[in-house]
Amino acid sequence: MQTEEIKKIVKKNYTNIATNKGSCCTCSCKKDEQENIARNIGYSEDELGAPGNLGLGCGNPIALAQIKEGDIVLDLGSGAGFDCFLASKKVGKKGKVIGVDMTPEMVKRARENAAKNNYQNVEFKLGEIENLPLGDESVNLIISNCVINLSVDKSKVFQEAKRVLKNNGQMYVSDIVLLGELTKEQKNNPDLISGCVAGALQKEDYLDLIKKEGFKIKILGEDKEISKVQYSGIKLESLKLELSKND
Repeated sequence: MQTEEIKKIVKKNYTNIATNKGSCCTCSCKKDEQENIARNIGYSEDELGAPGNLGLGCGNPIALAQIKEGDIVLDLGSGAGFDCFLASKKVGKKGKVIGVDMTPEMVKRARENAAKNNYQNVEFKLGEIENLPLGDESVNLIISNCVINLSVDKSKVFQEAKRVLKNNGQMYVSDIVLLGELTKEQKNNPDLISGCVAGALQKEDYLDLIKKEGFKIKILGEDKEISKVQYSGIKLESLKLELSKND
């Protein structure tokens, strides 16, 4: 399937989610189900009170990340802003959180959530994670929750992440990786393309790609149970990583 066709499928799905017309990552999205998904992937009861939870994600990068007061944090694929709003509490008034998403409807919804809840230190930008609308060495820390698997050019994502990170900056990723081969039908299934599966790499290929882009990798966790809970038993896992930029 061609790159632009894949992007179109992903964008349409997340536009539908943003406008309450679709379902998320193979799961229906009623409020109680959204909260159950968030609990299952590592969010606390206190964190569930933040706006923007759409039942998306495959981990909790906020729990992994060492966010400090005053940090500038970038969220790749920020959706309705859930992780950004959680990060905003940690960076405080002196810090800032920037969310980037390629779907205009998601950016609009996130901005509405920020305005409604008076978040002063959060900004949402329209853009692709392969071509970030930020300057070189402009952020201390990057978070990403189940988004990089959707990209058709994952190498470019990590190149861009390295470009915008300050020296000694870190990136915390929760992402789906494959532990077995998909069928041709699965790889071309629109629901699996937009549902975090069809575009995922094999685990070792994913790690090798990151290493080639010059990041130091620390594996923080591997959630194989998510396969049964959210992905109908497909051979995959949620991989939690800490990536360090050291030039």
